[in-house]
Amino acid sequence: MDLATRLLIVDDDPGIRELTATFLTSHGYIVDVAEDGTAMRAAMARGDYALIVLDVMMPGEDGLSILRTLDRRAGPAVIIMSVIGEEVDRIVGLEMGADDYIAKPANPRELLARIRSVLRRNQASALPTVAPANARPYLRFAGWRLDPVGRQLFDPDQIVINLSDGEFRLLLAFAEHPRRVLTRDQLLDLSRGHNAEHFDRAIDVQVSRLRRKLSRDDTAGGDELIRTVRNEGYIFTSDVDRR
Repeated sequence: MDLATRLLIVDDDPGIRELTATFLTSHGYIVDVAEDGTAMRAAMARGDYALIVLDVMMPGEDGLSILRTLDRRAGPAVIIMSVIGEEVDRIVGLEMGADDYIAKPANPRELLARIRSVLRRNQASALPTVAPANARPYLRFAGWRLDPVGRQLFDPDQIVINLSDGEFRLLLAFAEHPRRVLTRDQLLDLSRGHNAEHFDRAIDVQVSRLRRKLSRDDTAGGDELIRTVRNEGYIFTSDVDRR
């Protein structure tokens, strides 16, 4: 079975599960369904999935709690679905490493487009992992070292700083565009892809958390490295050396 085409739909509504599965199957995907976290884990124990479509609002264990238990580094991609207007769910879901989100009820064709986009991004980002460690183009700034291939951030003492998937992508976007004002829309496109919904608040929250992780007593703090440009966006203030 081709991992790149195997999907899992997790939703407590049987009608939505079956309609979504039928639509995605008609477009060439192998689709399984689960009504809750327990059924999802049972399905994952039987085989691997390239992507999970995860509903947020479910009775008992909700989608965000389920997302927290998934391995966001080595596990499947995740698209969360939340009711229109549930801003907190969208922000928290992105912060916890979801690859994308879509408002519920989801238009099947929009969901299909987002699935294709996430899978393309993940396949493209996986290609460089074959490079030998000594050939990796690290991004170095203000004593820090960012490994785009290994997806790790090292502080000036060479200690690994844990980043969520969203934080890593955002920092990579900054490091690849230093000393340049980036609007929130540009940061969304750079860190989430052109199919991501424009959602300014998500970027603001991620910048705030990233600043905290870049703050040290003996180096330029996160507020200095990532400065707010009023009415425009943010700027990464450090020079970046790629070596």
